[in-house]
Amino acid sequence: MSIAKQVEAEYLSGTIERITYHNAENGFTVLRVKVKGHKDLVTVVGNIPTISVGEYIQCKGTWYNNRDHGLQFKAEFLKAIQPNSLYGMEKYLGSGLIKGIGPYFAKKLVTRFGLEVFDVIESNPGLLSTVEGIGKIRANSICSNWQQQKIVREIMVFLQAHGVGTARATRIYKTYGDAAIEVVSENPYKLAKDIHGIGFISSDMIARNLGIAPDSMMRAQAGINHILFEATGDGHCGLPVEELLGKTKELLQVDTVIIEQAITKELEAGYVVRSKLGDIDAVFLGSYYFYEKNIATMLLDLKKTETVWKEIDIEQALEHAETKLAVTLADNQKSALALSLQTKVMIITGGPGTGKTTLVKAILGTLAENQVSIKLCAPTGRAAKRLSETTGMEAVTIHRLLSFDPKAGGFKHNEQNPLICDYLVVDESSMVDVPLFYALLKALPKKVGLLLVGDIDQLPSVGAGSVLADIIASGIIPTVELNKIFRQAATSNIITNAHLINHGKMPVLTFNKHTPESDFYFIEVDKAENLIQKLIHLIKDRIPGKFGLHPRDDIQVLCPMQRGGTGARSLNIELQKILNPNYETGITKFGQTFAVGDKVMQTANNYDKEVYNGDIGIIKSLDDEEQEAILSFYDREVIYDYTDFDQITLAYATTIHKSQGSEYPAVIIPLTMQSYMMLQKNLIYTGITRGKKLVVIIGQKKAIYLAVKNNKTTFRYTKLKEWLIDKINIGNEG
Repeated sequence: MSIAKQVEAEYLSGTIERITYHNAENGFTVLRVKVKGHKDLVTVVGNIPTISVGEYIQCKGTWYNNRDHGLQFKAEFLKAIQPNSLYGMEKYLGSGLIKGIGPYFAKKLVTRFGLEVFDVIESNPGLLSTVEGIGKIRANSICSNWQQQKIVREIMVFLQAHGVGTARATRIYKTYGDAAIEVVSENPYKLAKDIHGIGFISSDMIARNLGIAPDSMMRAQAGINHILFEATGDGHCGLPVEELLGKTKELLQVDTVIIEQAITKELEAGYVVRSKLGDIDAVFLGSYYFYEKNIATMLLDLKKTETVWKEIDIEQALEHAETKLAVTLADNQKSALALSLQTKVMIITGGPGTGKTTLVKAILGTLAENQVSIKLCAPTGRAAKRLSETTGMEAVTIHRLLSFDPKAGGFKHNEQNPLICDYLVVDESSMVDVPLFYALLKALPKKVGLLLVGDIDQLPSVGAGSVLADIIASGIIPTVELNKIFRQAATSNIITNAHLINHGKMPVLTFNKHTPESDFYFIEVDKAENLIQKLIHLIKDRIPGKFGLHPRDDIQVLCPMQRGGTGARSLNIELQKILNPNYETGITKFGQTFAVGDKVMQTANNYDKEVYNGDIGIIKSLDDEEQEAILSFYDREVIYDYTDFDQITLAYATTIHKSQGSEYPAVIIPLTMQSYMMLQKNLIYTGITRGKKLVVIIGQKKAIYLAVKNNKTTFRYTKLKEWLIDKINIGNEG
């Protein structure tokens, strides 16, 4: 029997020249290091929470020959210390770690202060402004960022030591400042509530490492809040008590008695509310219970009051509208126009091609003729832009209409400072969630008329609630449903197929070669690898060549889900390589590479920047020295710090859910059985109706069939419908 020779560990040290890879979550890193006695740079592989070019590393490990990358040093121990050579200091300062110092100023600083440069920045920052090109403002910025980096690094090391990744360390520092470690140590579950991107699981891991008992009341209360908050992500405003107990017990693995005690404490604190959903006992997040209850009250109060406009002659209005729009209104459109002039609050719903736009224009034209001041809004920037184009009137996002106040932390327009208008139109209202609708109603003056326009058959809002569906289902608010496809719209295969799908029928996937050119195509592909190749060919060559559309700006890939080989995440990586020639010169932040020219999407509301979840923009510039980027959203340029990149994602491909309220010249929908869990009728219907000029489905007929025949809509636990129906008891409960 032969005994394998044990490889003896060696020690190695040197200056980091390049960071080939660093995973901020688990610390895994691949470094290129300048080591004394080695002619070429040495590849070092190991784990360290934070690392920068120019730092001096000391490590212990073994050499091994990687089949793909050659000789490497595998470090079992890896420690970085501040550089102590002029060369290392210049590399360190010029690495982009300290905002305000790039390679140019790094060289100047090291030339001026030599080995004392770190001490000068730390203890005598006034001297920095004596360096040519560094004024007082830049000097102050350098010192501030130096101090911030020190604290952020402490936080990173602290989090890494307690078993959690460090990608959110800078955001933690921004939230808690110098007290970050103290706050986290005292109650790590605050992270899940306060920090975007850090959930209960990460907080719980820190708590466990800090010695907080698994059956502690702090943990149980945090678990309840987590389950209820997670439920809002699935559209629920609350959960049945039994479901809440079951899910929390599964999460925490503690006795039900502890969870019940925690619910009692949360009820006493007012964080949650216990109420009925029909005959079921349920627990709601306090805020969502309050939102739904008050939405019902405000809607009913609004409905009761008189219209601001005087009585309008209906026959004259109908005649004038038809003349001005040069159309003949259908009977249901005429009835709807008449109703709109006699009621304060009204809903118009219907699919594509059923005349919603014509009807809205007729209503707005008639009211404008009668000196009624009108405002238009929609949930997303793209939807607002489209509303402006179709009506010829200015339209803005709901967020911009309400105007966020960063200092106060809320919208400027509210019950104390209402909007100034007589009539408000909310387009794409099916995607307005409970918190936003509450904020909107709160800002309406008592006299205002309200028109909600939307397609009830689309996916519900991404956020919690079923606002439009619940209001319609209550029967309290007058609703007009348009369902007749107009003759001119019937020539569009996009529209006819959308309506076929909506009625549970298979779309027409083949078209006669002798008929006029179609705006809807199906390309059958069985294997995921072939699908990606064909999809790239479509975007890069076929669609631009045949239809003259821009591959990046005009074509949007819409996926049923994020994950999987044909999901949005995977396709974004492939499409970025094809559509952005600059991708190799980009920066890697939060697990994604971003480059100038990339199409990106905002994934969280950022009120300070006035950029909102679902907004699509283009990266215009990257400044490594200032650690800043300029992004353009709908022709408005916005400055992003590199630490803000956890709020954006590549958007060459996105999910159908995220596309709600948007419309694109061309849409490509990859549809395979890989996404079978997400395949529903309203999902594919929503995706198809996002396409303005062209829709291409690429994938498997079986997947289309499954989606079309799956008429189940995800049930949401909401109370708005009950509040509206039971209006007599509003104010008596809770």
